[in-house]
Amino acid sequence: MYRKYTKLEKRNWLWCYLFLLPTLVIFFMFYLTPILTVIYTSLTRWNGFNLPELVGFTHYQKLFKTDTFLLSIRNLFSWILIAATGHVAFGTMIALMLHRKPFGWKFVRAAYMVPNVISIAAWAIIYKFIFNDDFGLLNNIIRLSFPNFSVPWFFQSPAAFWAITLTWFFYAVIVTLIVSGDLLAIPEELFEAAYIDGASNWQVTRFVKIPLCRSALSTSIIISVTARIGMFEVISLTSRGGPGDDTMNLPLILVRAIRDLNYGYANAVAFTMMVIGVLLMLVISRAFRERY
Repeated sequence: MYRKYTKLEKRNWLWCYLFLLPTLVIFFMFYLTPILTVIYTSLTRWNGFNLPELVGFTHYQKLFKTDTFLLSIRNLFSWILIAATGHVAFGTMIALMLHRKPFGWKFVRAAYMVPNVISIAAWAIIYKFIFNDDFGLLNNIIRLSFPNFSVPWFFQSPAAFWAITLTWFFYAVIVTLIVSGDLLAIPEELFEAAYIDGASNWQVTRFVKIPLCRSALSTSIIISVTARIGMFEVISLTSRGGPGDDTMNLPLILVRAIRDLNYGYANAVAFTMMVIGVLLMLVISRAFRERY
Protein backbone atom coordinates (compact mmCIF):
# COMPACT_ATOMS: atom_id res chain seq x y z
CA MET A 1 0.00 0.00 0.00
CA TYR A 2 1.36 3.44 -0.96
CA ARG A 3 2.20 5.67 1.98
CA LYS A 4 2.38 9.43 1.71
CA TYR A 5 5.43 11.01 3.27
CA THR A 6 5.09 14.03 5.53
CA LYS A 7 6.85 17.30 4.75
CA LEU A 8 9.41 16.57 7.48
CA GLU A 9 10.18 13.14 6.02
CA LYS A 10 10.53 14.62 2.52
CA ARG A 11 12.88 17.28 3.88
CA ASN A 12 14.99 14.60 5.59
CA TRP A 13 15.17 12.58 2.37
CA LEU A 14 16.29 15.70 0.52
CA TRP A 15 19.17 16.20 2.96
CA CYS A 16 20.14 12.55 2.58
CA TYR A 17 20.34 12.91 -1.19
CA LEU A 18 22.35 16.12 -0.88
CA PHE A 19 24.90 14.40 1.37
CA LEU A 20 25.05 11.45 -1.04
CA LEU A 21 25.59 13.68 -4.06
CA PRO A 22 29.41 14.05 -3.70
CA THR A 23 29.76 10.28 -3.31
CA LEU A 24 27.60 9.65 -6.38
CA VAL A 25 29.63 12.15 -8.44
CA ILE A 26 32.88 10.47 -7.39
CA PHE A 27 31.43 7.03 -8.17
CA PHE A 28 30.35 8.03 -11.68
CA MET A 29 33.63 9.82 -12.42
CA PHE A 30 36.16 7.38 -10.99
CA TYR A 31 34.35 4.03 -11.00
CA LEU A 32 31.40 3.74 -13.37
CA THR A 33 32.98 5.66 -16.28
CA PRO A 34 36.23 3.61 -16.23
CA ILE A 35 34.23 0.37 -15.97
CA LEU A 36 32.13 1.30 -19.02
CA THR A 37 35.33 2.30 -20.85
CA VAL A 38 36.89 -1.10 -20.06
CA ILE A 39 33.80 -2.92 -21.35
CA TYR A 40 33.72 -0.92 -24.59
CA THR A 41 37.45 -1.04 -25.35
CA SER A 42 37.53 -4.79 -24.66
CA LEU A 43 35.52 -5.08 -27.88
CA THR A 44 38.05 -3.04 -29.87
CA ARG A 45 41.57 -3.24 -31.24
CA TRP A 46 43.42 -0.44 -29.45
CA ASN A 47 47.09 0.27 -28.80
CA GLY A 48 46.58 3.36 -26.66
CA PHE A 49 47.58 5.78 -29.43
CA ASN A 50 45.14 5.24 -32.31
CA LEU A 51 41.38 5.37 -32.08
CA PRO A 52 39.78 2.08 -30.93
CA GLU A 53 38.66 -0.14 -33.82
CA LEU A 54 35.60 -2.27 -33.07
CA VAL A 55 36.32 -6.01 -33.46
CA GLY A 56 33.48 -7.52 -31.41
CA PHE A 57 34.26 -10.53 -29.22
CA THR A 58 37.54 -11.36 -30.98
CA HIS A 59 39.66 -10.77 -27.88
CA TYR A 60 37.41 -12.95 -25.72
CA GLN A 61 37.49 -15.78 -28.26
CA LYS A 62 41.26 -15.59 -28.41
CA LEU A 63 41.54 -15.42 -24.62
CA PHE A 64 39.27 -18.38 -23.89
CA LYS A 65 41.09 -20.60 -26.39
CA THR A 66 44.62 -20.08 -25.03
CA ASP A 67 46.22 -22.69 -22.78
CA THR A 68 47.62 -19.90 -20.60
CA PHE A 69 44.11 -18.66 -19.78
CA LEU A 70 42.88 -22.17 -18.96
CA LEU A 71 45.85 -22.73 -16.63
CA SER A 72 45.18 -19.35 -15.02
CA ILE A 73 41.56 -20.29 -14.37
CA ARG A 74 42.63 -23.63 -12.91
CA ASN A 75 45.12 -21.91 -10.61
CA LEU A 76 42.59 -19.24 -9.69
CA PHE A 77 39.90 -21.67 -8.58
CA SER A 78 42.45 -23.80 -6.74
CA TRP A 79 43.58 -20.73 -4.80
CA ILE A 80 39.96 -19.67 -4.27
CA LEU A 81 39.14 -23.05 -2.73
CA ILE A 82 42.19 -22.85 -0.44
CA ALA A 83 41.37 -19.25 0.53
CA ALA A 84 37.70 -19.93 1.26
CA THR A 85 38.51 -22.92 3.48
CA GLY A 86 41.97 -23.08 5.03
CA HIS A 87 42.89 -19.38 4.88
CA VAL A 88 39.63 -18.14 6.41
CA ALA A 89 39.61 -21.01 8.91
CA PHE A 90 43.10 -20.08 10.10
CA GLY A 91 42.18 -16.41 10.57
CA THR A 92 38.97 -17.42 12.38
CA MET A 93 40.89 -19.79 14.66
CA ILE A 94 43.25 -16.97 15.66
CA ALA A 95 40.27 -14.69 16.36
CA LEU A 96 38.60 -17.34 18.52
CA MET A 97 41.83 -17.94 20.42
CA LEU A 98 42.40 -14.22 21.07
CA HIS A 99 38.78 -13.81 22.18
CA ARG A 100 39.37 -16.25 25.04
CA LYS A 101 42.35 -14.10 26.17
CA PRO A 102 44.80 -16.86 27.17
CA PHE A 103 48.15 -16.15 28.78
CA GLY A 104 50.27 -13.96 26.49
CA TRP A 105 47.38 -13.13 24.16
CA LYS A 106 48.37 -9.46 23.86
CA PHE A 107 51.86 -10.38 22.69
CA VAL A 108 50.45 -12.88 20.19
CA ARG A 109 48.02 -10.27 18.88
CA ALA A 110 50.76 -7.69 18.43
CA ALA A 111 53.13 -10.16 16.75
CA TYR A 112 50.36 -11.42 14.48
CA MET A 113 49.45 -7.89 13.38
CA VAL A 114 53.02 -6.81 12.57
CA PRO A 115 53.09 -8.24 9.00
CA ASN A 116 50.07 -6.07 8.21
CA VAL A 117 52.33 -2.99 8.04
CA ILE A 118 54.62 -4.63 5.46
CA SER A 119 53.74 -4.05 1.80
CA ILE A 120 52.83 -7.04 -0.35
CA ALA A 121 55.85 -6.43 -2.57
CA ALA A 122 58.21 -6.50 0.41
CA TRP A 123 56.44 -9.59 1.73
CA ALA A 124 57.04 -11.33 -1.62
CA ILE A 125 60.77 -10.48 -1.54
CA ILE A 126 61.04 -11.83 2.01
CA TYR A 127 59.50 -15.13 0.96
CA LYS A 128 61.74 -15.24 -2.10
CA PHE A 129 64.73 -15.37 0.23
CA ILE A 130 63.04 -17.78 2.66
CA PHE A 131 62.38 -20.27 -0.17
CA ASN A 132 65.79 -19.83 -1.81
CA ASP A 133 67.35 -23.24 -2.50
CA ASP A 134 70.94 -22.28 -1.62
CA PHE A 135 70.68 -20.09 1.47
CA GLY A 136 66.96 -20.00 2.23
CA LEU A 137 65.77 -20.56 5.79
CA LEU A 138 63.29 -23.31 4.89
CA ASN A 139 65.65 -25.55 2.94
CA ASN A 140 68.45 -25.15 5.48
CA ILE A 141 66.11 -26.28 8.26
CA ILE A 142 65.00 -29.30 6.21
CA ARG A 143 68.65 -30.18 5.47
CA LEU A 144 69.27 -30.66 9.19
CA SER A 145 67.33 -33.92 8.80
CA PHE A 146 67.76 -34.54 5.06
CA PRO A 147 71.22 -33.29 4.00
CA ASN A 148 70.63 -33.89 0.28
CA PHE A 149 67.33 -32.02 0.13
CA SER A 150 67.21 -29.50 -2.72
CA VAL A 151 64.06 -27.84 -4.09
CA PRO A 152 64.07 -24.49 -5.96
CA TRP A 153 60.56 -23.73 -4.71
CA PHE A 154 59.56 -20.92 -7.06
CA PHE A 155 61.13 -22.52 -10.12
CA GLN A 156 60.02 -26.15 -9.96
CA SER A 157 56.60 -27.69 -10.51
CA PRO A 158 54.46 -28.37 -8.48
CA ALA A 159 56.46 -26.78 -5.65
CA ALA A 160 56.00 -23.29 -7.18
CA PHE A 161 52.21 -23.43 -6.76
CA TRP A 162 52.47 -24.32 -3.07
CA ALA A 163 55.25 -21.80 -2.48
CA ILE A 164 53.00 -19.05 -3.87
CA THR A 165 50.15 -20.34 -1.69
CA LEU A 166 52.26 -20.22 1.47
CA THR A 167 53.13 -16.55 0.88
CA TRP A 168 49.54 -15.58 1.75
CA PHE A 169 47.95 -18.62 3.42
CA PHE A 170 48.91 -17.62 7.00
CA TYR A 171 48.56 -13.91 6.27
CA ALA A 172 44.96 -13.78 7.54
CA VAL A 173 45.03 -10.60 9.61
CA ILE A 174 42.00 -9.07 7.88
CA VAL A 175 39.94 -12.20 8.54
CA THR A 176 40.97 -12.15 12.19
CA LEU A 177 40.01 -8.50 12.60
CA ILE A 178 36.60 -8.93 10.96
CA VAL A 179 35.71 -12.04 12.98
CA SER A 180 37.05 -10.46 16.19
CA GLY A 181 34.73 -7.50 15.67
CA ASP A 182 31.69 -9.78 15.55
CA LEU A 183 32.89 -11.79 18.56
CA LEU A 184 33.23 -8.64 20.65
CA ALA A 185 29.68 -7.64 19.70
CA ILE A 186 28.18 -10.84 21.17
CA PRO A 187 26.68 -10.14 24.62
CA GLU A 188 28.53 -11.89 27.45
CA GLU A 189 25.17 -13.03 28.83
CA LEU A 190 24.87 -15.56 26.00
CA PHE A 191 28.16 -17.19 26.97
CA GLU A 192 27.22 -17.22 30.65
CA ALA A 193 23.84 -18.81 29.87
CA ALA A 194 25.51 -21.49 27.75
CA TYR A 195 28.02 -22.34 30.48
CA ILE A 196 25.25 -22.47 33.10
CA ASP A 197 23.42 -24.99 30.89
CA GLY A 198 26.53 -27.17 30.97
CA ALA A 199 28.04 -26.34 27.58
CA SER A 200 31.76 -26.95 27.09
CA ASN A 201 34.14 -24.43 25.52
CA TRP A 202 33.93 -26.30 22.20
CA GLN A 203 30.12 -26.32 22.30
CA VAL A 204 30.04 -22.57 23.03
CA THR A 205 32.34 -22.00 20.06
CA ARG A 206 30.40 -24.36 17.78
CA PHE A 207 26.84 -23.37 18.68
CA VAL A 208 27.16 -19.75 19.85
CA LYS A 209 30.23 -17.96 18.54
CA ILE A 210 30.49 -19.32 15.00
CA PRO A 211 26.74 -19.04 14.12
CA LEU A 212 26.67 -15.45 15.39
CA CYS A 213 29.74 -14.65 13.26
CA ARG A 214 28.14 -15.85 10.03
CA SER A 215 28.09 -12.35 8.53
CA ALA A 216 31.77 -11.84 9.38
CA LEU A 217 32.67 -15.22 7.87
CA SER A 218 30.79 -14.36 4.69
CA THR A 219 32.60 -11.03 4.40
CA SER A 220 35.95 -12.68 5.14
CA ILE A 221 35.46 -15.30 2.43
CA ILE A 222 34.48 -12.64 -0.12
CA ILE A 223 37.53 -10.53 0.71
CA SER A 224 39.89 -13.52 0.67
CA VAL A 225 38.50 -14.92 -2.58
CA THR A 226 38.48 -11.62 -4.47
CA ALA A 227 42.05 -10.96 -3.31
CA ARG A 228 43.11 -14.11 -5.17
CA ILE A 229 41.63 -12.74 -8.39
CA GLY A 230 43.81 -9.62 -8.24
CA MET A 231 46.94 -11.33 -6.90
CA PHE A 232 49.84 -9.87 -8.89
CA GLU A 233 52.83 -8.65 -6.85
CA VAL A 234 53.62 -11.95 -5.14
CA ILE A 235 53.68 -13.95 -8.38
CA SER A 236 55.39 -11.25 -10.43
CA LEU A 237 58.24 -10.87 -7.92
CA THR A 238 58.77 -14.60 -7.28
CA SER A 239 57.84 -17.19 -9.90
CA ARG A 240 56.73 -14.76 -12.66
CA GLY A 241 54.04 -17.22 -13.63
CA GLY A 242 56.45 -20.13 -14.07
CA PRO A 243 57.79 -22.66 -14.31
CA GLY A 244 56.15 -22.64 -17.73
CA ASP A 245 52.68 -21.33 -16.89
CA ASP A 246 52.19 -23.36 -13.70
CA THR A 247 51.60 -20.29 -11.51
CA MET A 248 50.13 -18.04 -14.19
CA ASN A 249 47.09 -15.93 -13.33
CA LEU A 250 44.86 -13.35 -14.99
CA PRO A 251 46.63 -10.17 -13.73
CA LEU A 252 49.90 -11.40 -15.26
CA ILE A 253 48.15 -11.95 -18.61
CA LEU A 254 46.68 -8.45 -18.33
CA VAL A 255 50.05 -6.80 -17.60
CA ARG A 256 51.73 -8.66 -20.46
CA ALA A 257 49.04 -7.44 -22.83
CA ILE A 258 49.59 -3.86 -21.63
CA ARG A 259 53.35 -4.18 -22.22
CA ASP A 260 52.57 -5.33 -25.77
CA LEU A 261 50.35 -2.24 -26.22
CA ASN A 262 47.35 -4.52 -26.74
CA TYR A 263 44.92 -2.58 -24.56
CA GLY A 264 41.80 -4.11 -26.07
CA TYR A 265 42.96 -7.60 -25.12
CA ALA A 266 44.08 -6.38 -21.68
CA ASN A 267 40.66 -4.89 -21.01
CA ALA A 268 39.01 -8.15 -22.10
CA VAL A 269 41.05 -9.85 -19.37
CA ALA A 270 40.11 -7.09 -16.91
CA PHE A 271 36.39 -7.45 -17.64
CA THR A 272 36.66 -11.23 -17.29
CA MET A 273 38.22 -10.75 -13.85
CA MET A 274 35.43 -8.36 -12.94
CA VAL A 275 32.71 -10.82 -13.98
CA ILE A 276 34.36 -13.67 -12.04
CA GLY A 277 34.60 -11.46 -8.94
CA VAL A 278 30.94 -10.41 -9.09
CA LEU A 279 29.73 -13.98 -9.66
CA LEU A 280 31.80 -15.29 -6.76
CA MET A 281 30.47 -12.55 -4.48
CA LEU A 282 26.88 -13.40 -5.40
CA VAL A 283 27.42 -17.14 -4.91
CA ILE A 284 29.09 -16.67 -1.51
CA SER A 285 26.43 -14.20 -0.37
CA ARG A 286 23.70 -16.60 -1.44
CA ALA A 287 25.41 -19.48 0.36
CA PHE A 288 25.45 -17.45 3.59
CA ARG A 289 22.01 -15.97 2.85
CA GLU A 290 23.36 -12.43 2.96
CA ARG A 291 21.54 -9.56 1.30
CA TYR A 292 23.29 -6.57 -0.24
